[in-house]
Amino acid sequence: MTKADVINEISDKTGIDKSDVQVTVEAFFSVIKNSMAQGENIYVRGFGSFINKKRAQKIARNISKNTAIVIEEHYVPSFKPSKIFAEKIKSSKDLKKA
Repeated sequence: MTKADVINEISDKTGIDKSDVQVTVEAFFSVIKNSMAQGENIYVRGFGSFINKKRAQKIARNISKNTAIVIEEHYVPSFKPSKIFAEKIKSSKDLKKA
C-alpha cells in the first residue's frame, strides 16, 4: 500500500476531500520527522512509538581496500509497535492465508 492508497482509503472512509487528507497526512509525517530530528520520541497510544535509537561507535572494514573505517556513534529512527497493534497482526487471519 502506498501513501496515495492510504490517502484514498482515508478519504473514502471519512468523506473528507482527498486534497485535505493529503495535506493532513503530509503534515503528520512532517511533524514526526521534525520532532525526531530534534531528539523527541513520539508515542501514539494503541499504535506504537517512533523512537531514536543510539548506535555505538564501531570499527567497520572496507573489504575492497582492506582498510578499517571508524563509524561514529549516531542515531537511527525506529518504530516499535504497541502490544495491541502487534497482537492484531499476530492474530490476523488474512496473513495466515498468505
